[in-house]
Amino acid sequence: MANSVLVIEDSPSVRRLIEICVRPLGLDLSSAEDGITGLEMARRHLPDLILLDIGLPGIDGWEVLRNLRADQETANIIVIIVTAHAQPEVAAAAEQRGADGFMTKPFRPAELRDEITRQLDAHRGPGAQAI
Repeated sequence: MANSVLVIEDSPSVRRLIEICVRPLGLDLSSAEDGITGLEMARRHLPDLILLDIGLPGIDGWEVLRNLRADQETANIIVIIVTAHAQPEVAAAAEQRGADGFMTKPFRPAELRDEITRQLDAHRGPGAQAI
C-alpha cells in the first residue's frame, strides 16, 4: 500500500509543483488549500506525512501543527514545514513546535523527494521496506 501525503498549501501553483515533484515516489497524494480544511482532512484520513505551509488562510500552519500534536489520533503524523520564511528562527520554531522537518521555498524537487523519503523511512522502523 502506498504511503499517503497531505499537502496543506494555499498556492495552487505550489500545490501543483509539489504534486509533480513527488509523483515519481508513487505516493497517494491529497491536498487542502487552507488550514481548517487541511486539519479536517488530516483527522479524517490520517496521512503518513503532511507537507505544511505556515501562511495559510483560516488558521495558519502553526495552529494546524499545534492541533495535530495535541490530538492523540494525529500526534504521530510526520509533518514537514514547507515555507518561504527562511529565517533561522522560523526553522527553530518549527522544531520546537514539533515539526519533523523544515524546507524553504523555493525548493529543489530532488531535495523535496529526498526529505519525504528520509522522513518516511526514519518513521517506518527497523526491518520495514523503504519506499
